[in-house]
Formats: sequence, C-alpha cells, structure tokens
Amino acid sequence: MSEDAGYSGRPAGEGLNEHLARLGAELGAREAAHRDALKRAEDQAQELHALVAEALDRFHAAAARAGAPHFRVELSTPTLDQKHIRSIEFALTRGRWRGIVTVKSRGEVTLVGPFREGKTEGPCRSFPCAASEEIQGALGEFLARFVEEAASP
Repeated sequence: MSEDAGYSGRPAGEGLNEHLARLGAELGAREAAHRDALKRAEDQAQELHALVAEALDRFHAAAARAGAPHFRVELSTPTLDQKHIRSIEFALTRGRWRGIVTVKSRGEVTLVGPFREGKTEGPCRSFPCAASEEIQGALGEFLARFVEEAASP
C-alpha cells in the first residue's frame, strides 16, 4: 500500500497483531462511509441475479427438451467484487467462458464479456443503476451472447 492510500506504516515496536488491528480500524473507518451505498449495490445485484437465475432455468429446461441437457451455465452467488472492494459481482461460467455482472456502489451496473478465461476481459457495457429497463434489455443481450459463445465448439 502506498502512502497515498492512507497506509500509515508500522511504527517501530508495534507487534504484528497490534499493527493489523490498527490497520483494520483505519481501513474499516474509511470504508464505513461506503456501507450504505454498498448495501444498495448488493440489493440490486441480488435482484439482477434473480432475473438471470430465472432466465437460465428456462434456458436449461429448453435446452434439455431439445436434446442437450448437458448444456449448463453455472451462475455464482453475488459476492464482493474481486477487483473493487466497493462493488458486488456474480459470474456466469461454461467451460472457459465467463461473463460478469458488477454492481458498483457509485451507482453503476457493468456487464463484462463474454470472454474466455485467461484472455482480456471485455467487452464491457455500463449503465446507471436507475436505468432499470435499459439494464434489463442489455442483460438479455448479454445472456444471449454468452450462451451463443459458450456453445461454440
């Protein structure tokens, strides 16, 4: 961590446990200001996750009826984003294909992918959280692109 990030360093004589406790208090106080916004992001991520889960249930049922019960897309549980501590994400995976939905505490939803693991993430599309209809339309396109790419031999 750099000095710019608010890291005050470990004073001489401060033990590891004390140092980490102090650092936890400092960073916790800094992040506490974002708690409500992160909760709103988590709530929206849960709503979007439910929409995607229902759509994937219908997709899986239709694929099975058509003779491809093995074509399954996994959907992760919403969790703290791997890149940004103030965002919530969930992912779709099938083989090496991934798609990520990120809801940021600053009021933005970003759809990432589809992309192959180990490759550059993207393409990305971002929307204001308040643009519910636009997000749902883009989410439908995102899911369609994902399953088409994931079905490629």
